[in-house]
Amino acid sequence: MTLVHKGFTRMKKMVQRIPKFSVIILVLLGVMLALAACGDQATQDTRRPIKATWIQPEISGDIASIPVSEVDMNKIVHFKVTVAMGKDIALMAYNIDGILNVRSNVCPPCRSIGFSLANDVLVCDTCQTTFKAESGEGISGACVAYPKAAVAYEIQNGKVLMDVDDITLAYETTLKPG
Repeated sequence: MTLVHKGFTRMKKMVQRIPKFSVIILVLLGVMLALAACGDQATQDTRRPIKATWIQPEISGDIASIPVSEVDMNKIVHFKVTVAMGKDIALMAYNIDGILNVRSNVCPPCRSIGFSLANDVLVCDTCQTTFKAESGEGISGACVAYPKAAVAYEIQNGKVLMDVDDITLAYETTLKPG
């Protein structure tokens, strides 16, 4: 008998000695581990960033407005407002814990205009730098020193109303390291 054949025969005898309930337990353990791995994947899926939807604001004099319903429906929206001397300023709006947030939508070092929302974290669409969505404060990444400044607003008749001066202030604040 060859050495390989002897080893196979010995292993076969060992397997036959294992009680059937042990095999069942091992199979159940394997199924439970597979389900746990799938559960972790489902958790990760909820953390995938939600890409923002571009919307068109209404402008009336020095007031820009967007519908609250657009923010609720899309989770995060981006929009541009033209201010003094024809400059376009990009903004974003989203809800965190039931509180509407409007912030400057620019990442100065990487020159990005665009953020996605991953639960309570803003993620730059270009450099992947992350920011606390609640405060705009940097968490990690290359552009972390440029927090996203909030824009003052009011809600009236289902619309988010923002003064152009407040939009400009938030934009200029975001351009400076903080």
